[in-house]
Amino acid sequence: MSSATTGMRTIANFETTMKICVIGGANVDITASSRDAFRVGDSNPGSVEVSWGGVARNIAHNLCLLGDEVELLTIFGGGVFGPVIAAACRGLGIGIDHCETAPDGTNSFFVCINNADGELVGGVADMNATEGMTPQWLSRRMAVIEGADAVVADANSSAESLAWLIDNCSRPLYLDAVSVAKAGRIREAVALSRRKTFFALKCNALENAVLDGLSGCRRRYVSVGAEGLRVEEDGRLWEFPALPCLVRSVTGGGDALLAGIVHAGPGAGVEESARWGLECARCAVESPHAVSEEIKFIQVSQMRNNPFSEPERRQSPFPEGRDLGMG
Repeated sequence: MSSATTGMRTIANFETTMKICVIGGANVDITASSRDAFRVGDSNPGSVEVSWGGVARNIAHNLCLLGDEVELLTIFGGGVFGPVIAAACRGLGIGIDHCETAPDGTNSFFVCINNADGELVGGVADMNATEGMTPQWLSRRMAVIEGADAVVADANSSAESLAWLIDNCSRPLYLDAVSVAKAGRIREAVALSRRKTFFALKCNALENAVLDGLSGCRRRYVSVGAEGLRVEEDGRLWEFPALPCLVRSVTGGGDALLAGIVHAGPGAGVEESARWGLECARCAVESPHAVSEEIKFIQVSQMRNNPFSEPERRQSPFPEGRDLGMG
């Protein structure tokens, strides 16, 4: 695309800054990491870290580090942590002028346990504060949504709110499935919507199983962990390997992946967006934190000078007659 087309840039030209609206959760992350192999039903020696997280907030943070202009739409918890998270977002350069604070003192939390190798053992998410992000709440922020070059929404929002976005957002819309428990909201949202289509979906393999047969997304990015990334578009499948890295924590890897994909721009090709996503994901999992400051040092020249090579890049049509579940 032309370099003059804001929001439709490719790796070949990043002269413009994208405006991105990110919609979804912002919460307190409590991450417990076992020092040795995790033993179920026992007390495990390790470390505990408290940080600011949430899928949407993490994506917004990553995009700011990449140099994009970001507006976050969320409802912060009304307890002691909410104002602190809001202030931290503002300090990072994330726009929060159109956010609200839960009136009832509700806080949002994500508590997770990681094994000694950084892999997630399990977690619990309390995201009740986001229930206030109704279609009516979003409609009052329509100018912010339509003023963006791209819009990202996580599945912490209700199916009704996601359906409203599918129908009313004219900008390229990226949806993040968040978890197996919440992925079904995207299927329900498509069913509830009139338009039935949106630009891109990001999910992991488990979430993708829940969304098997889903129609309506132009491009589907499926993270398959250590195996890398699969991308489906127009009846074709691309498979990209995970980049070499030393994993310290997988928490936040998927958020960084989607941030890189969005940062590449809606006009980027499959390979370009995959490279940005995988580079950002590598930075995230090599860090003990959900968001790595190292992401801001990724250079366009790295992408241009290190293209995927065969057999790293594999593209193949699906067997004739296979139902892709794609629109």
